[in-house]
Amino acid sequence: VQLVESGGGLVQAGDSLRLSCTDPGSTLTISVMGWYRQAPGKQRELVATINFGTSSTNYADSVKGRFTISSDSAKNTVYLQMNSLKPEDTAIYYCNAVDYTLLGAMNYWGKGTLVTVSS
Repeated sequence: VQLVESGGGLVQAGDSLRLSCTDPGSTLTISVMGWYRQAPGKQRELVATINFGTSSTNYADSVKGRFTISSDSAKNTVYLQMNSLKPEDTAIYYCNAVDYTLLGAMNYWGKGTLVTVSS
């Protein structure tokens, strides 16, 4: 299953963007969904996650207060509202979904969407 992301683009510092990610056909039984990012020359890092059962959220310190993750669990869709964007937010943003099966946690990823923030 390939998750599908959308919403990336080129913006200026201080602008906003909204990313979306969905599981086409809602084939997965998702427990947690979230966003990770990878900047040039850096490792992939967690941005935010949301638990579909409890609606609890988790954010990287670097985005707290600026980014908001939300979801539509019925549609296996997650959103990331990014406000007050900074040049250091420039990265490829990847969507992730975790499906807990009898075999353990199965991770699914999207191909990524590029976010570029100019100063």
